[in-house]
Amino acid sequence: MYDVRIYEVEIKNNYQENVMFNSNELERYDRNFCINEIGTEGQIKLKKAKILVIGAGGLGSPALMYLASAGVGTIGIVDDDDVSLSNLNRQIAHNTKRINLNKAISAKETLSSINPEIKIIAYPIHLTENNIEELINQYDFVLDCVDNFETKFLINDACVKAQKPFSYGGVLGFEGQTLTYNPNQGPCFRCIFEDIPSPDEVKTAAEVGILGAIAGVIGSIQALEAIKYIIGNGNLLEGRIFIFDGLNLQTRIAKLPKATPGCICTP
Repeated sequence: MYDVRIYEVEIKNNYQENVMFNSNELERYDRNFCINEIGTEGQIKLKKAKILVIGAGGLGSPALMYLASAGVGTIGIVDDDDVSLSNLNRQIAHNTKRINLNKAISAKETLSSINPEIKIIAYPIHLTENNIEELINQYDFVLDCVDNFETKFLINDACVKAQKPFSYGGVLGFEGQTLTYNPNQGPCFRCIFEDIPSPDEVKTAAEVGILGAIAGVIGSIQALEAIKYIIGNGNLLEGRIFIFDGLNLQTRIAKLPKATPGCICTP
């Protein structure tokens, strides 16, 4: 039998606030406590953290589930779409019984069943220039898990303006990529991709398809980046982009140029 701590503890963190872990949390996060880079201090940071995931689909599903499992205290989920049968090859936070249910609400149900100790807020809304700033300002870190360039640029521009760190993820077919924007630490999404491409410049998931396992890899890395940012340990993908070729099982991390002169992220 493993030596599981099943008592309540009270620990004072850097903000001089009392944080309680009940007996269920102590057992639930036991393997996190054992990790030197997390430990009690890191778990307190995770419990106090607020992370917003925009998009509860192929990328958002694994990211949300691992953030909830890790003990992130408050998780926000934004998605105005409903679950459909064609989503279920990759969007593992949903199931057949939830077809036609809003994805943010469906994902909240899944996360609540994984970890009832955390706060989960569903936003079944369409993200626009009028509501994104107020929304992201409530959170410490943002995950871009959407599948269209219009919303990706909207997220990027709002996060850069608000000096809010975020993780970008994209998948198509057997390939995926992700990078992290940390204010004043590297280029943003717009620095790299400049502007929304025209429809004839890019293929869509409906045309090319997406393998669920690829979305799982990239979404998991996005969750990992958020966790590392919160605990303050490890090297983030700032100024770098992680590229994954699942078909040939090849990965590379490309160094990105500095912020583009004239870009909104340039100080």
